[in-house]
Amino acid sequence: MGALVWSHVGLNCADQKTTEEFYTRYFGFTRARVVDLGDSRIVFLRKGDAYLELFAAAAEPARPAHVGVPPAVAGGDGPPAPGRIRHLAFQTDSVDAFLAELGDAAEVTLGPLDFDDFICGWRTVWVRDPDGVIVEVSQGYEDDRSHDKDGA
Repeated sequence: MGALVWSHVGLNCADQKTTEEFYTRYFGFTRARVVDLGDSRIVFLRKGDAYLELFAAAAEPARPAHVGVPPAVAGGDGPPAPGRIRHLAFQTDSVDAFLAELGDAAEVTLGPLDFDDFICGWRTVWVRDPDGVIVEVSQGYEDDRSHDKDGA
C-alpha cells in the first residue's frame, strides 16, 4: 500500500454560507473549490494542507429514543458517543486573543481551561460552530518527546 496522508473532514451544514463564513473569518480557511451537483453543492475550504468539505445537511430520519446515538451534549468538549466526531481542534498563539476576535460569535461550551499540570502554558477553550460542531482551540500544547516515533 502507498503512503497515506490526511485529506479532509466533511461537515454537514444547516447553512453552508454561514459555516463557510465562520471558518474563513475566525480560522483563516479560504475557499479552494466548489463542486456543483445541480441541486446542491460541495464547498472545499483550505488552510495549508488541511481541508474542510462542507455539505448541505439533509434531514435526519426519525429514530426511536432507545436506538442510535444519544443527543449531543449541551456543552463540553463534544458528544462522547461512538461513531460521532467529538470535536475539531486548532492551535493558536493565544486563546484569549482568539476569543476576543470571535467576540459575540463565540458560543463557548467549555473553558477556557488551563492544563499547566500536564504541560506548562497549555490552555484550551471549546466553542460551537454554526452547525453545532464543537471546535477546540488550544495554545501551548507540545508532544511528549519521551515517546518514540510510533507513540509507544
